Amino acid sequence: MALESLTGRIQDLDPAARATHLVDRAISCRVDDLGVTFITRLGPGGAAPVTIANGPDGQAQVRFTTKSDDLLAIAEDPGSFGRAWLSGRLKIEASVLDMFRLRKLL
Repeated sequence: MALESLTGRIQDLDPAARATHLVDRAISCRVDDLGVTFITRLGPGGAAPVTIANGPDGQAQVRFTTKSDDLLAIAEDPGSFGRAWLSGRLKIEASVLDMFRLRKLL
């Protein structure tokens, strides 16, 4: 799964880098064309397993919305994350501080 690929990369980061750039956050990803929302937790210890959200994702502090094709493209090339966001293919709802933390990881 594309999201597991992305969270796996975070898990593979140096533990000191994770501790510096990650705080405990619930992360959701709404895949519009599939009508499904996935959720996980990221933190200094790494990433929790990705699961399908039961109900609204309003509990997540960081929320992504995209289409399945764009999610697959980002998983194949994490460097395209910024381009997808700037072009409007990836929507992000997060605090400014969380945005800076994510930027340092990608």
